[in-house]
Amino acid sequence: MKSTSVSHRLLPALVVALAACGGGQAAMEPVEVEGLDDNQRVVELAQGMVMGNPDAPITIVEFGDYQCPGCGQFAALVKPQIEQTYAESDQVKFVFYDFPLVTIHGYAFLAARASRCAADQGRYWDYHTALFRNQSTWSSSSTAPLGLFEDYAGELGLDEGEFSSCLRSDRHADVVTANMQLGTILGVPSTPTVLVGSGGNSRPLMNNSFQGIQEAVDELLAQLQGGTDEGGEDGGA
Repeated sequence: MKSTSVSHRLLPALVVALAACGGGQAAMEPVEVEGLDDNQRVVELAQGMVMGNPDAPITIVEFGDYQCPGCGQFAALVKPQIEQTYAESDQVKFVFYDFPLVTIHGYAFLAARASRCAADQGRYWDYHTALFRNQSTWSSSSTAPLGLFEDYAGELGLDEGEFSSCLRSDRHADVVTANMQLGTILGVPSTPTVLVGSGGNSRPLMNNSFQGIQEAVDELLAQLQGGTDEGGEDGGA
């Protein structure tokens, strides 16, 4: 499935990593990123992955952790319904922001980076799905599951050398770190946290079921339709 990486704003994201994991070491935790003490800068630096029309007026946002069991259930039970219902819609898009809970999920940051390594080869959502589908296997590994992550890339037909080079570095650690900081600023309490909004205004949902999400989306669609109707009447007057 095609994915699009976008910054939370349209300004270019200039990221300078001050603490890098060099020497071929895979970054397993957040790095220092210049500007994270400035909320506006964090908004510019954070990058979500978009499913659907990037210009859709309504956005469903998930802050998720690949090692979180609740996120695994959300990915298996709710996300397919979101895709099935809104995939062809020009009105609704789904955006995933990394929010690895690194204090309790030791491999979540690595998994977030791995998904973005797959995105470099145009297979973000396929790899995203593979991580959640195999969550119980890699999350219980006694050592960092680098080999398993590389296996998943191979199963998807990715260039394994390119993927491995990305995974076993600090690439994308800056973006994942910025996404984490954005979630902290927004008060994300846990994962998965789902927000639905339009026009830059989003609200967290207490009910993360598909029904709860659909009700919030339908409400916004009705508001947008009402605004269009009113605009059409005014224009014809």
